[in-house]
Formats: sequence, C-alpha cells, structure tokens
Amino acid sequence: MLAAYIPLLIYSLLVISFPIIALLVFKLIRNERVGPTKVPSHESGIPAKTNGPSRYPTRLFVLAVLFVIFDVVTLFLFVWAIPYRSWLTAHAGAFALMSIFVFLGILLVGYIWLYKNGALDWT
Repeated sequence: MLAAYIPLLIYSLLVISFPIIALLVFKLIRNERVGPTKVPSHESGIPAKTNGPSRYPTRLFVLAVLFVIFDVVTLFLFVWAIPYRSWLTAHAGAFALMSIFVFLGILLVGYIWLYKNGALDWT
C-alpha cells in the first residue's frame, strides 16, 4: 500500500529541491561587482534623466487581480471539463452543465458589478 506513494514522494522531493538548487547555483555564479553602471535601475550604463514613477496606479493592481481570477476560473473550467464525458455516460450531464452555468453566472455577475463601478474603465 505504501509503495504506491513512492512516486509521489519522489515528485515532491523534486519539486522542493529544484528551486533550492537553482537559487544556490545562481548565487555561486552571479557577478558580485557593483560599479557606477550597476547602480542605475536599468543597468544600461546611461544615466537616468528623471526618476521613475513613485507610485503605480491602483487600476494596475485591479487588473492584476482580475487576471489572477481569470486564470483560476480557467483552471476550474479544465477541472470541470475532464470528468464531463464520464458524467454524460452516467446520465448526469444536465446537472454538470447546470453547475458550470451557475459558476459562470456568479462570475459574470461579479464582472458586471466591476464594470458598473468603473473598475474596468481605463479612460
């Protein structure tokens, strides 16, 4: 019974060890020199004429959150679509369609609310 979990353990160790090994390797091979060309934020060697913006607009953060929400929704749609064929063979296709339409309806209501409050207006 426990032998079935060995591939999962190996995969978990690979997932945990990859970022740690990558960070250690890049720490060893990075260039430690800091000169006058490394100080500017763009590191192009050309001195900056003005400072960059001190604050980012809040609409950028709203857009980023909406992008993450859209990605999570597509993930849920893939997770729903995989067993859909087996639900059709079990005569539960109508329930599956109704459940995903309720999910998408709630999402649509949220997007309409955002649109009416001006969160998606970029003018």
